[in-house]
Amino acid sequence: MITGDFIQLENEFGANNYKPLDVVLSRGQGIWVWDVEGNRYLDCLSSYSAINQGHCHPKILEAMNDQAKKLTLVSRAFRNNQLGPFYKEICELTQSHSVLPMNSGAEAVETAIKAIRKWGYMEKGVPAGKAEIIVCDNNFHGRTLTIVGFSSEAQYKEGYAPFTPGFISIPFGNTTALENAITPNTVGFLVEPIQGEGGVIVPPDGYLKSVRKICDRNNVMLILDEIQTGLGRTGKLFAEEHDDIQSDLTLVGKALSGGFYPISAVLSNKEVLGVFKPGDHGSTFGGNPLGCAVARAALRVLIEENMIKSAATLGEYFMKQLKEINSPHVKEVRGKGLLIGIELNHTAGGARRFCEALQAEGILCKETHQHVIRLAPPLIIQRENIDWVLEKIARVLNSKAKH
Repeated sequence: MITGDFIQLENEFGANNYKPLDVVLSRGQGIWVWDVEGNRYLDCLSSYSAINQGHCHPKILEAMNDQAKKLTLVSRAFRNNQLGPFYKEICELTQSHSVLPMNSGAEAVETAIKAIRKWGYMEKGVPAGKAEIIVCDNNFHGRTLTIVGFSSEAQYKEGYAPFTPGFISIPFGNTTALENAITPNTVGFLVEPIQGEGGVIVPPDGYLKSVRKICDRNNVMLILDEIQTGLGRTGKLFAEEHDDIQSDLTLVGKALSGGFYPISAVLSNKEVLGVFKPGDHGSTFGGNPLGCAVARAALRVLIEENMIKSAATLGEYFMKQLKEINSPHVKEVRGKGLLIGIELNHTAGGARRFCEALQAEGILCKETHQHVIRLAPPLIIQRENIDWVLEKIARVLNSKAKH
């Protein structure tokens, strides 16, 4: 079978809820992926930061294979010998008090919403059914019905109403708007340190530090969605570290398994996760031994192989060089670490055609919000690889071809 055959099968039998580039991948190793016809590409998306450690990292693969031969699932009706060590290692690494493992990023967000509401009723004294959570315009926290209900993206919401009440949306990066939105019923502020899906939107310097102070003054829990920005992507273990703060709840997923297995987690202080009692919340697969073994290995290689420091150094170099590309199509280059967005002028004809042109040059990336090219290669990328990518990007961005 060739590329067209696989695409035809997807179109015939699949739901039409994605619009991928017309490349059919069959193999990956490190920063590289190959399609069914043997063409090689440098992955500059990393599965939306799930592949921070690179494709098929051998040490994570070994941990997965070893555990799969022993025990994969016992549910939480019983204990398993991977869960406690995973709890200890991730809490010590992230300076968290408690952890609650789930499977997907969206499940971690839903878990945090349930926990923070329950905390509001049990500990803060908010009247039953009145808890409010503040979110930001242009957010992306997942695809469940509750989550899309507080999205500001019309397409994510169309046809799915009615939605869960209790969410107030404010402009991202605006601390005055946050202060004005807080009421006695506010229990939490849920925010991404950098809006990745929203177009790699970086808030003003010191934003999170100010947010932390506002939340402290008002007894509001700060929930940081670090599912894309966490685990080294921005050149720190968590993006919150750039502002030298700690959230009350931190949500992680994606790179927590290095792309091998769905696992996410809510990292929290004892005060919030302490509201859960047996039977309040759970998941058949959440905290299973296979997922825990994979996550432990994924975290180890991030630290042992200095991927986080590399992301900081190479991200700074990558962004500096991108900003020096003189193209009439480019409006702005922004980001942190190896999470970078190239925003194009509206006259450029949209980012999709540039991503298609980069595919022809051997680079895979994705447009977001129509006019932004998002670049997020695996953290194991080297400077010579970045130079190769820069040469291709410069060639594509300097094309004067009209849409």
